[in-house]
Amino acid sequence: MEEKIRNRLNEQIVAEARRRYGITPDNFEELGGFESFIYGYEKDGAPYVLRLGHSLRRSPGLIQGEVDWINHLARGGAGVAKAVNSEAGNLVEQISDGRGEQFLATAFVRAAGGSVWQMGGWTEPFMLEYGRLIGKIHALTKKYQLPNPDWKRPQWDDPIMTDITSALPQLDSGVMKLVDNNLAYLRSLPTPPDAFGLMHQDAHTGNLFVDEAGNITLFDFDDCVYGHFVYDIAMVIFYAITNHPTPEDFCAQLWPLFWQGYCEENQLAPIWLKEIHPFMKLREMDLYGVILRDIPDYSGDNWVGEFMNGRRERILAERPTINFDFTKIGLVHK
Repeated sequence: MEEKIRNRLNEQIVAEARRRYGITPDNFEELGGFESFIYGYEKDGAPYVLRLGHSLRRSPGLIQGEVDWINHLARGGAGVAKAVNSEAGNLVEQISDGRGEQFLATAFVRAAGGSVWQMGGWTEPFMLEYGRLIGKIHALTKKYQLPNPDWKRPQWDDPIMTDITSALPQLDSGVMKLVDNNLAYLRSLPTPPDAFGLMHQDAHTGNLFVDEAGNITLFDFDDCVYGHFVYDIAMVIFYAITNHPTPEDFCAQLWPLFWQGYCEENQLAPIWLKEIHPFMKLREMDLYGVILRDIPDYSGDNWVGEFMNGRRERILAERPTINFDFTKIGLVHK
């Protein structure tokens, strides 16, 4: 989190956010957060999450667009953590930070269950359900109508959503050149309504919970954008296989099941599957740039250290993120 945002938060602002959502202090706990302040609370016996973001990072209109789309998905039956109203009936509450900007408070139903690793791991039923969830979100997106043009979310390549545009030019001009080439290709892709629309953009397993019945609830829609549906799919695969000891073997297990589940909920022309690789490469280079910018010493972080080990050389060699042909879908054996 940017220091200029962190330094503006104080107990008076947190207390005002609690007041606006009718939260008592004894049912309130800090949960952490990376780009926003996240708190857990209970109200009328049900668990919720309160998020405090800031207008320096996202405008009130962008937050309105996020929560309106989330609730459209929830009404359609998708497994998402829906937004709930404040005591005044608002989905977004603006609280002055005393410096001319605002903290933006939003609250959500707290997802049931726990992480995939706590709930049995990457089982075949989970892989199928994961595909169904992403497919259902994309199918519902096609029916979404933006109620207010001021709430429109950014495009996938908007500078405010792409860390590499600010992180890499000074840090690694060689990789940035490849980023520019990749972006130019991806921007040349058509944007038909059956393959392009609002998408989560960060639907990895760190942003979902699984309950005991195997139901998945996706949360953290802060990065949702208008983009190619295959980009959402590429993000799922990227984080599933990154740092896996045998990524190709694992992908061979995951991909047919995930794609089968996806196709049960949404139809995406298979020709788009060849674009998984360039979108995975975009995330690979983006993550590389963010780590260079934000984590100068990652020796104590095993996941980051493993990811960065030889990463620059692989990027400069223009090697695919994984050696796998997604167009050869294969059959799921019962």
